[in-house]
Amino acid sequence: MKEPLIIVSGLPRSGTSVMMQILEAGGISSVTDNLRSADIDNPKGYYEFEKVKQIKEDSSWLKETEGKVFKMVSMLLFYLPSDYNYKIIFMRRNLEEILRSEHKMLDRLGKERGASDEEMSMLFNKHLGHIQSWLKQQDNIEVEYVWYNELMKNPQPILNELPAFTGKKLDIDAMMKVIDPSLYRNKAVGENL
Repeated sequence: MKEPLIIVSGLPRSGTSVMMQILEAGGISSVTDNLRSADIDNPKGYYEFEKVKQIKEDSSWLKETEGKVFKMVSMLLFYLPSDYNYKIIFMRRNLEEILRSEHKMLDRLGKERGASDEEMSMLFNKHLGHIQSWLKQQDNIEVEYVWYNELMKNPQPILNELPAFTGKKLDIDAMMKVIDPSLYRNKAVGENL
């Protein structure tokens, strides 16, 4: 029996990169090509793997990820082939914070904002409802939902659950050292650490 593939997923700007850093520090090798370098928006790196974006057309690379972890934006989860088992750590985050973080990144890159915040919130909420419903129906997928906001405030209980969920012996102390509250910069109104 093949080992389940471990994936970190969620909406863009939801904390997927920090979860990749946490799991890597804990002892799981990450699958990344380092094509997108660290910058002010993700000073410790993006942990992206370009082949993930082509999963609809080509999933042959998945066999190379066994025993490792890779990152996949939630919109692509629908294309995961059913002949593997998956453990997905799905990052959730306050939508106001996601949009604020996205705006700052787009502004720094000199890119135009597409839809309004109201439209984006509606689209994101619709997508989250759809993907969560779909995930519940997949017999080959287990999901652990992690709230970024809670991870930044009180990481220990969340990190303590990850060894059992991933099926890996993880170094919790090393994982704790990854948490850097100073990088939690786009807080919702009333959100304090």
